[in-house]
Amino acid sequence: QVQLVESRGGLVQAGGSLRLSCAASGRTFSMYAMGWFRQAAGKEREFVAAISRSGGTTYCAPSLKGRFTISRDNGKNTVYLQMNSLKPEDSAVYYCAAKMATYLSGYYSGGHEYDYWGQGTPVTVSS
Repeated sequence: QVQLVESRGGLVQAGGSLRLSCAASGRTFSMYAMGWFRQAAGKEREFVAAISRSGGTTYCAPSLKGRFTISRDNGKNTVYLQMNSLKPEDSAVYYCAAKMATYLSGYYSGGHEYDYWGQGTPVTVSS
């Protein structure tokens, strides 16, 4: 069982940056591949970024590549999402998710593949 708690999001101006963090409970964080997803009002949940158990492999949604970066610190049981050059269309509730993974380098972009989810944190980007 893993509990995920995202950091507080908040309000940021367009062009600004924000780093979200997601802290995981338990002592087996390194057994989980992690991902970030988001859901804007009235829209379906979409994949943002994923990272392997080891942190050696990352994958970002093509539309966000270059602005968003995922990373993790297994010693701190935490995964991060660095968001730069934010746009109003990035406004959404952001969720982190964890998947028990067999392979060190595996990453997952499908929401249905994840076992555990955080409660979500809202991010609003003002124009």
